[in-house]
Order: sequence, then structure tokens, then C-alpha cells
Amino acid sequence: MLTSSLRHAFAPVVVLTGASSGIGHATALAFAREGACLVLAARGPEALDKVVAACELLDAQALAVPTDVTSADAMRALADAAIQRFGRIDVWINNVGIGAVGAFDDTPVEAHQQVIAANLIGHMNGAHAVLPHFRQRGRGTLINMISVGGWAIAPYAAAYTASKFGLRGFSEALRAELGSLPAVHVCEVYPTFVDTPGLFHGANYTGKRLRAPPPVLDPRTVADALVALSRAPRDVVSIGSVATPGRLAHAVAPGLTNRLTVWLADLALRRADPAPVTNGNLFEPSRVHTIDGGYRTLAVRAMPVAAIALAGAIGLGLLWALRPRSKQRPRRKDGALARPAGSAAKLR
Repeated sequence: MLTSSLRHAFAPVVVLTGASSGIGHATALAFAREGACLVLAARGPEALDKVVAACELLDAQALAVPTDVTSADAMRALADAAIQRFGRIDVWINNVGIGAVGAFDDTPVEAHQQVIAANLIGHMNGAHAVLPHFRQRGRGTLINMISVGGWAIAPYAAAYTASKFGLRGFSEALRAELGSLPAVHVCEVYPTFVDTPGLFHGANYTGKRLRAPPPVLDPRTVADALVALSRAPRDVVSIGSVATPGRLAHAVAPGLTNRLTVWLADLALRRADPAPVTNGNLFEPSRVHTIDGGYRTLAVRAMPVAAIALAGAIGLGLLWALRPRSKQRPRRKDGALARPAGSAAKLR
């Protein structure tokens, strides 16, 4: 008993939002196996209690705090609850992410606003709640879950794309602002598509069944990366075999990459089965609380097509970037091409 108490006393205190399913659920269990003290947040109290119980079975101390990340007051209450229970916060993980899929003008503006409120403002609320504590202690790690969507567009998810691009800029600005505190870290995490129930949860205004494009990550891979990041903070972490190539393709040839991405999305939607239009979990807690979404098996067949398309985008982008550029000959004032230097002497 004494050994267990000492272990808990020196264990890192981790606050995790979006902890009831998917990456959050997997991350809670991963930290619990490491003996961390956990403060878990999500909107649905019943699902949250089940995750807490699973963590306690792993001999971890865990506290459930039902929280709506779009409320700054609720996020301050989350930070206060963590400090009151465990005396400090070592790691704060902003993990909430929701989406609304559909053509921009076919999607209700309230849906766009809610995606921004949860994904961007929610992360800002979390940072605003914990940073005074980190400043006071002179140490702490803030981890913002962003996704590869922070570098490349997600077609028919304009608000999601805006929120992720915004999170990247917010994280960079915050890290620069905190440069005088070397033990306070701001980390950005960019996974590719992850096999979670997120597409079941999210709003869908396409009228078609949505599936995650391959290759699809195991949520536990992301969870393990977050545990490792909490021990050895880094500014930017990309997860997934196509994360870095995707960033490269977009950086080298953004127009080409965007057109290819939209073409693939259109192709997938044309082939998809019909599905009801739904607001999903935008305005109410999620209903599916598993870790996995079941896409990894489905994605195996389509992986060669995705790999060829991505390789093609990168290859064409690199060819475009490395193409020889012909020098433009200067023109005289009258518009005629000027002769190269020395040409008159050669004519003589």
C-alpha cells in the first residue's frame, strides 16, 4: 500500500479532454498503464465514468469531470478540479475534435460555428485555463491534437480545415510567446486518419455514408505517441506513413494536391451508399464510445489506390518544383527583345 501511494504521489498528473472515445479513450488507458494520475473530460458523464473505471482497474487514479470545451468557465473549472484533487497539473492534452462534412453552403452556418467553437476555441479555452498554473510552476506540457488537416485541406469540411489551420497558427504563436519559459512546452500532434468512431459521431450533410480514406492509424499508436511526448516534449510530431509526404506534397504543389484530394473525395462520395443527413455530435454528446471505428479492415482493399494517388501527387509536385526555368530575355522600351550582351560583336 505504501509503495502504491508513493508511486501515485510522484506520478504525472494528466488532464485529457475528449476522453470518452477514440484517441482520447485509448490515451486514457495508455497513461493509466504508466501509472499517471488522470483527470478526464468529455460531455457525456456516463461514458466518462466507464473510462475512469477502466483506468482504475489498471491501478491508476482517475477523476471524471464532465466538461464542454466550448465554455471557458467549464475549462477553468476542469483545471481547478485537477489541482484540487492532485495538487498540480503536469500535462494538459487538448484532444477534442469534431467535424461537419458537406458542401460549404449546404452545411448550416451553425454547424460551421460549432466546429470552430469545439476544435479551435476549445483548445484556446484549455490553454487559457492551464497556462497560469504552468507559469506559476515554471513548467508544464500543453499538447494540442491537430491532425494532418492542419497542413492539407479536408474537402467538404471547410470549418474543420479552418479550425485545424487555425490550431497550427495558434500553437506556433503560443510557443513563441512562451519562449522565456524553457520548461513550458507547447506541442503540436499531426496524425493522419485514425480508426475511431469520429465519422459516426460527426455531422454529415452529404447524404452519403462516409469512410476514412486509407491508410488508417490504430488509435493506440497515437496514444502511445502522446505518452512518449509527455516524457520528451517536441514542438511538432507527425504520426502515420503519409503524414510527412502529404505535407511535402502540399508545400511543393498545393494547387495540384488540392485538386487531386477533391477528385478522390468526389470519387468516394459517388460510390458511397446513401445515408441520412445528421447533426451528429455537434450539439449533444457522442453516442458511440468505443476506441475503434472499424475502418482498418475496410481500408486494406483501397490502400493501393490511395498510395498510388499520393505518390503521384508528390512525384508531380516535385517535378513541377524542380523543372528547369527558362530565363526571360529583357525587352527594350519599344517592346522588342533585347539582344544578349556581346551579340553585336559576334555579328561583326
